[in-house]
Amino acid sequence: MSRWLENETKLTSIFAGISAVSLILSITGVLKNFLPVDIAWIAIILCGAPILVGAVRGVIFEHDIKADVLVAMALVASVVTGEFFAAGEVALIMQIGSLLEDYTSGKAREGIEKLIRLTPQKAHLVKDGEEKEIAAEDVRVGDMIRVLAGETIPVDGIITEGETTIDQSVMTGESIPVDKRVGDMVSSGTVNQFGTFVMKAGKESGDSALQRMVRLTQEAEENKAPIVSLADKWATWLVVVAFACAVGTWIFTGEFMRAVTVLVVFCPCAFILATPTAVLAGIGNAAKYGMIIRSGDALERLSKIKRIAFDKTGTLTYGKPHVTAVVSLDDQYGKDEILRIAASAEKLSEHPLGKAIVADYEGELYEAADFKVIAGRGISAIVQGKNVLAGKADFMQAEGVDVQAADKQTEKCFNDGATVIYVAFDGMLKGFVALADTIREDSAETIRKLTGYGITPMLLTGDNKQAAGTIAGKVGIKDVRSDLLPEEKMGIIKGYAGGEEPICMIGDGVNDALALTTADAGIAMGGIGSDIAIESADAVLVSDDIKRVPYLLSLTRKTMQKVKTNIIMSMIINVTAVILSAAGILTPVTGALWHNFGSVLVVVNAALLL
Repeated sequence: MSRWLENETKLTSIFAGISAVSLILSITGVLKNFLPVDIAWIAIILCGAPILVGAVRGVIFEHDIKADVLVAMALVASVVTGEFFAAGEVALIMQIGSLLEDYTSGKAREGIEKLIRLTPQKAHLVKDGEEKEIAAEDVRVGDMIRVLAGETIPVDGIITEGETTIDQSVMTGESIPVDKRVGDMVSSGTVNQFGTFVMKAGKESGDSALQRMVRLTQEAEENKAPIVSLADKWATWLVVVAFACAVGTWIFTGEFMRAVTVLVVFCPCAFILATPTAVLAGIGNAAKYGMIIRSGDALERLSKIKRIAFDKTGTLTYGKPHVTAVVSLDDQYGKDEILRIAASAEKLSEHPLGKAIVADYEGELYEAADFKVIAGRGISAIVQGKNVLAGKADFMQAEGVDVQAADKQTEKCFNDGATVIYVAFDGMLKGFVALADTIREDSAETIRKLTGYGITPMLLTGDNKQAAGTIAGKVGIKDVRSDLLPEEKMGIIKGYAGGEEPICMIGDGVNDALALTTADAGIAMGGIGSDIAIESADAVLVSDDIKRVPYLLSLTRKTMQKVKTNIIMSMIINVTAVILSAAGILTPVTGALWHNFGSVLVVVNAALLL
């Protein structure tokens, strides 16, 4: 409803409080003999005038008949008949309904406000051996930042010095702090609990994960579902129907007061509140668990999904290589020794596979000397007096190392979609390390739950058929499409979009953006996802927690069911009130109470989603 000042909830609350006192004095008649007019006029002016202004503005300037018009009609009719208390009560309770809506909306906004409060203001810049405090917004990519114990990390980046424990609950929802060391990523908004470390800024403050989450959440709140607009259109027709019912009641009963009561109870406040309160509550609930739904429209489309297409890398898998197998081809060296020597040789490597080998060896490494990189092929180093080579088959062959002896062992690794790094000592092949993108622990359980909800999963990936088939088999997906270009993914999605099986795409990379946009609904992995994928999606999993997908879809279905329930309840209450009013059972005063009981009921019902 309209107010004296938009978004001034506190002022509205004050007016409502003053109006409530005036109505109590009016009905008790305490000041009746001391005032020239009924004190209920205070409520009519403070709470009713904004409604009248909103109605007139809507008709004249917006050329639209909204709920304000019907309420204004009821107010005017009550005043004309001398029912000042009824007029004031209608105005007051309508404003109370607005305050309840603001409260529900406020609960949904709490996540945004919390994130904004957590936004770091300062950062310790380390430059030329000196440290100085600067504003977090002044941090630039590549700057070295020192983070002290207890401080909030100012920007996204990588630890270059020190070890610590990070509280990531604001971003991931995880209550257990996570240990971090050199090379690990840290996110803006998370809290450094122990120790001091130095990090290299990977993004500026405005592009950080925290700020991106704030923007997405704000955007989610500002949008409304089409079903909300539909409710507004129905409200327009309700004005016509209400006026017709009021006139009909007056003609058939001959009692103008009954007609006034019909107008009072026909005010569609509960009907108008039914959808936005439920949608906002659903979005607020999702935000608490690290899921950002971008709009009410997106929420509605997610609730209708019957098929989900998954990208493989970074979605069903972690998107990072890990050691999956170590094989020794020389009885003199065990698997652990092969991995130790390979990791020792690779510890200065900047290649992702080399880093993965180092990261996956948990013991103490040997010293390495004379480290050399052969770009895109392999490395060499002196470890324990041995000339160690590590790389792919073509690199080994160029260095005169025969790798055919390992063909039988490597065949299975290749079939599983793994990459093989051969390890040779002094020109002789001694073993190999297989690396692959590992499946997320919750992927199989997620697919099982989605299937249980009647949703059909499918895999769309640019990887080869063998790798795609292996992953799909392990997680339980039967419909697999491999070797796809981005345009081909989009084509497959387009074949389902808008059909009998509304489809949702879940992905994380730039190559998923087209499919995410084309699908009936798109879900992006927010933690590791590319910016373009996130901007193309309707919902974002902030913590990359794929097991939340079934909950997300279940929540959207419950939210839309709540919308339907609210609309049905509000209609039943209104129709019942009209019948009782036409029969003369309800008066303008009791009618206002009955009608606004429905408003409170739908708001409370929606708030249960929080």
